[in-house]
Amino acid sequence: MSFNNDDSRRGFGNDRKRNFGRSPRPNFDENRFNREHPDDEPANRSERNDRVNRSFGERADRRSFERAPERRGGIGSQAHLRRDRDNFASRPSRFEERAEHHSLSDRPTFDDRRDFNSERRSFNENRTTPDGVVPAVGDADAAPQVAVGGIKEVEELLNKSPLQVHRVLFMHRSGNPKLYELQKLAKRAHVHVQQVDSKILDSYARPNHGVVALMNEKELLNWMDVREEFFKARDTGEKKLIAVATNIEDPRNLGACIRSSLALGVDILLLPAKGMCGITPSVARTSAGALEKLRICRPDNLEGAIGELKMAGYQILGLDADTETNLAGFDFADHVVLAVGGEDVGLPPFIKKQCDAVLRIPMKPEAHSYNASVALSLGLYEYARLRIKA
Repeated sequence: MSFNNDDSRRGFGNDRKRNFGRSPRPNFDENRFNREHPDDEPANRSERNDRVNRSFGERADRRSFERAPERRGGIGSQAHLRRDRDNFASRPSRFEERAEHHSLSDRPTFDDRRDFNSERRSFNENRTTPDGVVPAVGDADAAPQVAVGGIKEVEELLNKSPLQVHRVLFMHRSGNPKLYELQKLAKRAHVHVQQVDSKILDSYARPNHGVVALMNEKELLNWMDVREEFFKARDTGEKKLIAVATNIEDPRNLGACIRSSLALGVDILLLPAKGMCGITPSVARTSAGALEKLRICRPDNLEGAIGELKMAGYQILGLDADTETNLAGFDFADHVVLAVGGEDVGLPPFIKKQCDAVLRIPMKPEAHSYNASVALSLGLYEYARLRIKA
């Protein structure tokens, strides 16, 4: 038995580690390489022998590079750089291209220039609002509400004419203690408040000092000043018709409700303190003059006002599609409160639970619902039909 020494065993192990999993390196075929790369072959055999015999790390002679022929094309050659340079030199400039198509005589004169302000106005008028986006100052067809900005100005309005203020907008996270006190004053006056971004405030009024009051076109009535009239009418036998509009956000819809209420003999229209559009110029225009003739009241607590009327003997009725009671042929009382809600929301629950009956307007099954103003008009007409005839 023979044994190898340690040196031979270590060498065998190192060779095995180096060659494990590797294929043997193929021999370099110089002739094949020259056939596949003819451009890299030196001009003569002597230059090729000098390149081969040069030791590792020895710098080549500069003259060898100067005598080396350039490649015949390809990205790494100098030829394509010269071609690009020649093409760029022969290419006309941008100014020359414009000069070929437009001469100085074709430039527009001062009289031919467009009116950019008129084009901008026409663009804003024809621009459509994306779905789900509500502009800060109303849509393009409706004039915005009158806005009053400033802490002192809004405070004076809340003290003297709170029923003419539709809503008060405060800057969100202002940190101003005066705005905090003004917000408590608005809540005591039962005026709806809202926290908004400063950009929305600037879109209404400048300067605003962090607060803007949106005004109604008409000062509304206080329920405490008119409720005794309707309580006494129950004792005297005088017929009274009261309309209630809730959750209506479209000013044209509210204007149509006001117009129909005046035409069909409504004595007073009740509106909630929040959740409604204000009495905007669009509401006044749609009402066609009925806004100034119809009495409109905004109770501090609409639910409480309807409860008082119910205790006084009034018949509380609501209009909604989700019911089986038909409006046609319904037996109305002499004192009626008729309430209607928005198209999407319908009657609020606090009104629905106080209703003596919820009425349904006849319509075909394929129809979704009536417009709020149309529904109120049909309900009022069904009640007032005999009274107007008499």
